[in-house]
Amino acid sequence: MRLPSSIFVSVSLFTAETTAALYLSSTYRSAGDQIWQGLTLLFTLVPSVLVQLTLTFIHRDLSRDRPLILLLHILQLGPIVRCLEAFCIYGSVGRVEEPYVSITRKKQMPRGGQSEEVERQVGQAEGKLFTHRAAFARTSVIQAFLGSAPQLTLQLYICVLQQGVSIGRGTLMVISLLSIVYGALRCNILAIKIKYDDYEVDVRPMAYLCIFLWRSFEIATRVVVLVLFSSVLQFWVLPVVLLNFLIFFLYPWILFWQSHSPFPENIEKTLTRVGTTIVLCMLTFLYAGINMFCWSAVQVKLNDPDLINKSQNWYRMAVYYMLRFVENASLLLLWYIYKTDFYKFICAPLLVLQLLVAYAIAIFFMLVFYQFCHPCRRLFSSSMTQGLWNCSSLLCLMCNSTSPQNRPMGKAVLEPPSPSAYKEASNDRAHDTASDTTDDMPNDTTYDMLNDTIYDIPNEIGNNTGGGINGDISQSVSCSA
Repeated sequence: MRLPSSIFVSVSLFTAETTAALYLSSTYRSAGDQIWQGLTLLFTLVPSVLVQLTLTFIHRDLSRDRPLILLLHILQLGPIVRCLEAFCIYGSVGRVEEPYVSITRKKQMPRGGQSEEVERQVGQAEGKLFTHRAAFARTSVIQAFLGSAPQLTLQLYICVLQQGVSIGRGTLMVISLLSIVYGALRCNILAIKIKYDDYEVDVRPMAYLCIFLWRSFEIATRVVVLVLFSSVLQFWVLPVVLLNFLIFFLYPWILFWQSHSPFPENIEKTLTRVGTTIVLCMLTFLYAGINMFCWSAVQVKLNDPDLINKSQNWYRMAVYYMLRFVENASLLLLWYIYKTDFYKFICAPLLVLQLLVAYAIAIFFMLVFYQFCHPCRRLFSSSMTQGLWNCSSLLCLMCNSTSPQNRPMGKAVLEPPSPSAYKEASNDRAHDTASDTTDDMPNDTTYDMLNDTIYDIPNEIGNNTGGGINGDISQSVSCSA
């Protein structure tokens, strides 16, 4: 049984960030900065309350007679108590005989096209530790993107305004950045384990390193861009943030409405329809908070029983990073245009270039992770390189189809056609008739952009059509050419 080190890291970051935030708020109070004090406490207490509620909900403490545990959660000490409880369970393994065990079946990663199923006995203590790990994995994500990310943005903004970094503020910023990166890492691992629940997933150290570097560059760049933009256009940063947040908050609900699926009732038996709606709103709220700063590895799908989209959609990821790169570049351009003498000691073009390169480095490490270090890359229906290439081809095709084709009129158009031209035109008609017959054949494959899966369709006539994303892209390109 593995040591619950992930629980210890989560609790350590939670405790350190809360302590540093409380100390910094006291310094703001001493300096008379009541606005900064209030915002610092807000971004500390709100995620702390959400963490307590999440732990209570996962462990079902409301339906059990545990008044002391509930009291400690009210005092915001729930994570510390849960961590001690997890280590006590780990220390008692092997000393007390298990009254019963359960048998789990997991598939191993396919080697040579075959995957073996392995049975393993899971004791009661190991099952409790699994529940603790799952609970702290979710609370790390909540703490990271609903608390640490806004906190880091706020403190960096204060540093820019005051042109200085104090020891307390710098400490809180470092801890907040580590908390965000760790939360994003736990989100990636959680998504892998949910999507490939039937398999034994072994995440290697190189995969952890790629995720850490990917998320560090991505989140740090995003936070700096938002702070720079807000420092020169204070009134415009709120519409930008709200627009981003509303798009990602409403997107899962729009997909759920389009699917015409029944309202999910299997989240918790004790919850009413109102309670289920509140839980789903909190889930989409967290999803929007994650996508505000980085790509969410866990894609919410409300019409799925597990509320998670288990398909690997390269198109959605590629579109997200393209649009986010364009948005970051646009915000930096606006900052460069409207910057004041406040930034006269900074080489603005070099800073813009460094931020764009840093975001490109984040995308590079993301590609390395999915191409070489993903623990379940053998189960991908298509490689990431192929998926991104298909996505770029599709975008180019859509741009070419929507753009007006303005062909110049030359001398040959104005002159009357010669008799030889009539013969060539008749030959071209015969050739076009044959090609149209070929175009009417059914495609070999159709590509589902939403679920990223390929369905085989029988071809009764032949395999004469060119292959592409939807089976007809190469045909369309050749015809337009």
